[in-house]
Amino acid sequence: MGGIILFDGVCNFCNSSVQFIMKRDPKAFFKFASLQSETGKSLLLKYQITEDVDSLVLIEDDSYFIKSSAILRICTHLRGLWKILSVFRFVPTPMRNILYDIIAKNRYRWFGKKETCMIPSKEERRRFLDYTDS
Repeated sequence: MGGIILFDGVCNFCNSSVQFIMKRDPKAFFKFASLQSETGKSLLLKYQITEDVDSLVLIEDDSYFIKSSAILRICTHLRGLWKILSVFRFVPTPMRNILYDIIAKNRYRWFGKKETCMIPSKEERRRFLDYTDS
């Protein structure tokens, strides 16, 4: 079926990460929605994830994953050598999340923040759950 990635739509690093994933996911396994969108908020509610989650969220096979667990699962579906990173799933989650938490805590300071969520290109629109072509 595929996975859904919820991301911080105003975070420059997060938006760059979405672009990175899309370039390495030519079969469009992943769909996307910003955490700030109605679709994102609805999915957070459905999966009982707090709205103040400070993480990228992956929804796959009717389960959700956050932080490094989400990243490693995403990597297994990407084209290229990114699949190799899945070996880090054997590292205990708290240890893996140390680096993730440092980046998440500093992402606005290091990479900047947008005033509004990104607007996908015409080609990208089919990959975004919360985009309506009106």
